[in-house]
Amino acid sequence: MKQLTRPLTGNQYTIVHGDYRAIICEQGAILRILKWKNHDLIAGFDADQPCPCMNGNLLIPYPNRIQNGTYTFEGKTYTLPIDEHERHNAIHGMGYRSFWELVALREDAVELRWRNSATLTGYPFHVEATALYQISDRGLSLTMTAYNNGTSDAPWAFGMHPWISNGKNLVGNDPITEQNGQCSLMVGARTHIVTDRNLIPTGTEPVDGTDFDFRQPQRVAGHVLDDAFCDPLRDANGHTFASLTRPDGITVTLDGDQSIHAWQVCNGTNFPTESHPSGIAIEPMTAYANAFRTGTNLITLAPNSSTSTTVRFFAEQQ
Repeated sequence: MKQLTRPLTGNQYTIVHGDYRAIICEQGAILRILKWKNHDLIAGFDADQPCPCMNGNLLIPYPNRIQNGTYTFEGKTYTLPIDEHERHNAIHGMGYRSFWELVALREDAVELRWRNSATLTGYPFHVEATALYQISDRGLSLTMTAYNNGTSDAPWAFGMHPWISNGKNLVGNDPITEQNGQCSLMVGARTHIVTDRNLIPTGTEPVDGTDFDFRQPQRVAGHVLDDAFCDPLRDANGHTFASLTRPDGITVTLDGDQSIHAWQVCNGTNFPTESHPSGIAIEPMTAYANAFRTGTNLITLAPNSSTSTTVRFFAEQQ
């Protein structure tokens, strides 16, 4: 009998409209490929290989880190697996570990569903999430919706981990760092998050007068970044923006709706060669690191309620 096979990251869902094309994986509902006019907008990866560095991952039910993997919610303490061992943190949530169920697929959109597993004792909440990717002339949008099907409150925060392409598909720390340095970064946020050696927040500081003021585009050269920013600047609709302008003149912009309260930026300096994407991570988040412990911007989902976040990617040629 012939054995049927599929890529390591599961079924691949391609959606297209106009100049945009995206591929989303069954595993984790990962945004694996995003192109505009055949230019890579994100650092993608092969469908038959493990995701190198959270490329395009959806970070649910929490983004970033939880110190020591423990948190207390409404009087009860929970313990999550430690998966950032050198810093003894739980990191990047649990949604990327699962194959997501296909809900709907059409030429310009795909919707996938995640249901929390009863085996995840560190998050024993009856939460279901859907990821709806849609492409239009305005770019690619992702709407993440979480539903609480349980009888008790559930904690929730959302993040996404795209590595925005620096315009070249490079390998190795030195060439990637050099190309990243030629890019200009803009992050619409007034405040920088101060952290300890384990990247757990210890306080905040205004970006005014510091090397972390990216409210106007500035070159990345000379910066070593794995930092979060909050107190976002917002337009008339309450949206916040971050962008990367590359040496080829293409600007890739992320547009976060009113629920996005923080941005994480990482340029991967000194990352292992095999897991250093050719670009810069710009991560929209509803809450920054340790929110399950601090409660900062943490969403409490009441029974039979939902919450949604929309993030949009678009490109322009300078």
